[in-house]
Amino acid sequence: MRMSEPSIFTRILQGEIPSEILAETENAFAIRDIAPRAPVHLLVIPKSAQYRNVVELAAGDPELLAEMVGLASTLAAEQADGAFRLVFNTGADAGQTVFHVHAHVLAGSLDEAGLGG
Repeated sequence: MRMSEPSIFTRILQGEIPSEILAETENAFAIRDIAPRAPVHLLVIPKSAQYRNVVELAAGDPELLAEMVGLASTLAAEQADGAFRLVFNTGADAGQTVFHVHAHVLAGSLDEAGLGG
């Protein structure tokens, strides 16, 4: 069942919540995570809230998923010499708190970030 209230990401995109949009494609945009877990911690988010998680996205729109990965790669090249982790949390028990699919782009020293190897 879908919630009718817009997600925080939709509200950011619509300008209701201030945030710097770092990059944008036709179907996705990127912002900094407000609680970074690595020296570089960005979020890549589809403009549409149609998909709650990456499993739904992969099944419903693999081209959009590829566009998100491409945007993540571009940002990592600009901000972290191209080395990055791409994380999708799927489900509350996996740490997903916003049910509008989004990718975490993590880069920088993983030891410094406490993320291990």
